[in-house]
Amino acid sequence: MATEHGQAAQRGEQILAVFDTAFGELLAADPAAFRVKFRKMAASAFAFYRGTASLFYGDLEADREGGPYLDERTSRVWIHGDLHAENFGTYMDANGRLVFNVNDFDEAYVGPFTWDLKRFAASVALIGYTKALSDEAITSLVRTYAGAYRERVAALAAGAKDEEVPPFTLDTADGPLLDALRVARSLTRFGLLDSMTEIRDFERRFAPGGGSIELDAATRYKVLAAFDGYLETLPESSLDRPDSYRVKDVVGRRGIGIGSAGLPSYNILLEGNSDALENDVVIYLKQAQTPAVASHVTDARVRDYFQHEGHRTVISQRALQAHADPWLGWTELNGAGQLVAEVSPYAVDLDWSDIDDLDEITAVVADLGRATATMHAAADDESGHSLVPFSTERAIDAAIAADEDGFPELLVDFAHSYGARARADHQIFVDLFRNGAIPGL
Repeated sequence: MATEHGQAAQRGEQILAVFDTAFGELLAADPAAFRVKFRKMAASAFAFYRGTASLFYGDLEADREGGPYLDERTSRVWIHGDLHAENFGTYMDANGRLVFNVNDFDEAYVGPFTWDLKRFAASVALIGYTKALSDEAITSLVRTYAGAYRERVAALAAGAKDEEVPPFTLDTADGPLLDALRVARSLTRFGLLDSMTEIRDFERRFAPGGGSIELDAATRYKVLAAFDGYLETLPESSLDRPDSYRVKDVVGRRGIGIGSAGLPSYNILLEGNSDALENDVVIYLKQAQTPAVASHVTDARVRDYFQHEGHRTVISQRALQAHADPWLGWTELNGAGQLVAEVSPYAVDLDWSDIDDLDEITAVVADLGRATATMHAAADDESGHSLVPFSTERAIDAAIAADEDGFPELLVDFAHSYGARARADHQIFVDLFRNGAIPGL
């Protein structure tokens, strides 16, 4: 018992050290935001896991110098960086089509493809545990994910056409993915605008309250200057007419989500593609952070490729997401890289709360395996050719083909071992937090 207590105390020190490196400066600047973040993380082992990518990558020691299925190419592909079961949802692509796919690319980088798969597999174990699934059922789910990923990678490597491996849309999706797309389709731009803005003196403006912060003149000027810099990073096809550049209003916002605690951000209201007030667009500008995976990838070519973290986030998202948000761009503010994107009226996250039937969970996990493979394969098509100058899907396909049988078992073993570790870590974290042992809070 004493040994277990000592191990827990030692792990607690390790968790605090990782937190200090990952969050220290932001926590010191805004402790209140981190109290909110940590209370959300305290709610469940899965919520804790979502908020601790930095801890996860620190634990992947075995993969640092390589590992199964990793070679010179498969160790340097575009990866999501925080691939877990809740980082999937809907978006409207540049062609006006509603798509269900991977989302939230704040942690994206170039690294080993297996890191995405392991992070997802452990998240399946955690979700399965909260739904009281047996270890055998969790094993089956992870094998299903691995099999769907493997099958889709093989098809893409063999040159499958779009109609053979279509994206998840209103025409092709089913189950909870189709439900999310249908909810997204029922949403409207006017509904979003109605929740954030009001009409004053015949013009739309941001409504006070609701987390918005009025800006002083100097800050407003800096944000507008950053907006001008952002416009230069947009593809020429993004804006329908010159009026779309016109800023109607700017407010500050305080990030309080699990991933954005303490980060300053701003909302900008723009003229839409007509004079009608219901076509106005809201974009956000937020400070981008160093991704957790970056400190564990030692390749200087990757690190030196990016101007700043805002540039890295956007280039990575454009690489990983086919037909990305046309408003996606980057800029600088107060010397820090910023991510800029639309506050989309059509974003609906996959909701696991009502997915309880094992057959339905299995079908969803298979779809997410296919989506993961498609994301990895998309990443060599257009963006970052000089960083990833080879066919990602063919490299991954060849690596897995060398040991087909071992591939699902690698993910199954990791899912169970890291799922158990994350549950134990969550309890250690809750005890540290509730007993006032996290410095600065």
